[in-house]
Amino acid sequence: MAKKPQMIGVIGDSDAVMAFRTLGMRVISAGTPQQAAQAVHKMVKDKVPVVFISEDIARQIPDIMDHYSADPLVSLIPIPGTGGSDGLGMQRLHANVEKAVGVDILLNNVEE
Repeated sequence: MAKKPQMIGVIGDSDAVMAFRTLGMRVISAGTPQQAAQAVHKMVKDKVPVVFISEDIARQIPDIMDHYSADPLVSLIPIPGTGGSDGLGMQRLHANVEKAVGVDILLNNVEE
């Protein structure tokens, strides 16, 4: 019988991804931009449609993130890593909402 592909993947440093493994998600540890790029390509090749990627890792591979942002078969979603959020996930969410509806309808939490 063919193995059913996992629907959710996680890419990040080894400390961050271990908790997700216990939840049954597909995890790949990445500490360098090269490892992160390989991990993303592997998830896409294995047809994992939703991939959470820690913000610090996502910032290291902007070209890969941009390349797959137009791919309807995969969603790369930046999430806070072990060091907390640096805002990349929210930036990408705002950009995607604006692209979809023509205007950013989300509330901005801008500090003045």
